[in-house]
Amino acid sequence: MSAGNSEPKVILITGCSSGFGMRTALRLAKSGHRVVATMRDLSRSGTLLDEVRNANKEIDLFQMDVTNKRAIKDVVRMVAAKHGYIDVLVNNAGYGIGGFFEDLSDDEIRAQMETNFFGVQNVTREVIPVMRQRRSGKIINISSIAGLSSSPSFGAYNASKWALEGFSESLRYEMKIWGIDVCMIEPGTYKTKIFYENARYAKNFTNPDSPYFTISEYLEKKVKKYVDGCDKNLEDVPNLVEKLINSQKPPFRNIPDIETKIMYGFRRLLPFPLYSKIIYKALFNGHKLPVNK
Repeated sequence: MSAGNSEPKVILITGCSSGFGMRTALRLAKSGHRVVATMRDLSRSGTLLDEVRNANKEIDLFQMDVTNKRAIKDVVRMVAAKHGYIDVLVNNAGYGIGGFFEDLSDDEIRAQMETNFFGVQNVTREVIPVMRQRRSGKIINISSIAGLSSSPSFGAYNASKWALEGFSESLRYEMKIWGIDVCMIEPGTYKTKIFYENARYAKNFTNPDSPYFTISEYLEKKVKKYVDGCDKNLEDVPNLVEKLINSQKPPFRNIPDIETKIMYGFRRLLPFPLYSKIIYKALFNGHKLPVNK
């Protein structure tokens, strides 16, 4: 266990099949906590289970889709029955869909919100009563710099994270009544599967008839080139989650990487016309605008 905190916590984590969720579950299990790892598809649990066995640790593993309210109720009830309580909820499950607004369908946008925003609410709604009984707990929502600064071709993802930011800020005030802390983690770009195997795009993203086809191709290559060269430590987020769990007074907003802290500083301090001009030039400088169709 970490210094100054010898009592293991019961920690429920969503989205543990890969990325930050998997690494956070492993990190906290290694630290001696009672980790309850959940994921939508248990066939993708192999890597996590292998890592846990290699570390000679144990976790509880449940199938849970954050858009399935019945499944959430069942899992939370089973966890509460086994352990008696839940100390920490880490809302990590989510995905990002790329595509300009006109290329995104209504169903694609709603599906993005169902997972990234309503999914968080679904799980949180079931866990709060368990925490409230003991007048203690921590709810840690994994957001993104995309919840603090928007960019083209990620409008649906931006909207889901901006909504999560607003909800979490309001919830923080409400939960203080019961001694429950609410925290946000806003990572920047890390080399995770969300940009590779788990990447999702609008149906019309690759449609040559789309007025955004050429510029979408351009941005996709630009983003992938940047991600390929990204060497940030993937343990930044798990480390920060553990730090927040062990903190008696955890801060609300938490950015794990220096690059994103600088970007957010510019976002807050610069006049928006100047900031948006910088972003636009950084993304589109030198690219020929598409011909109107």
